[in-house]
Amino acid sequence: MALLRTVSEEEATGKVKEIYEDIKAKKGIDCVPKFWQALAINPDHLEATWQKLNVVMKPGKLDRLTKEIIALAVSITNGCTY
Repeated sequence: MALLRTVSEEEATGKVKEIYEDIKAKKGIDCVPKFWQALAINPDHLEATWQKLNVVMKPGKLDRLTKEIIALAVSITNGCTY
């Protein structure tokens, strides 16, 4: 049994569905990770978190891929199992 309720891709409508499609397109994946599905319980929070991530990951002195690699390295270093 899940500890948290999530909004599956099949359940998603409106703003949540649009954000899910954007997540999949920008990340080049075919399914929405559970992290985002958990945030979707509150569509405004999902939207704000996704927008913030896009601002942080926008290319600047470092490109998006390099930023993703750094985020992955930090997660591994911190023992993140997700």
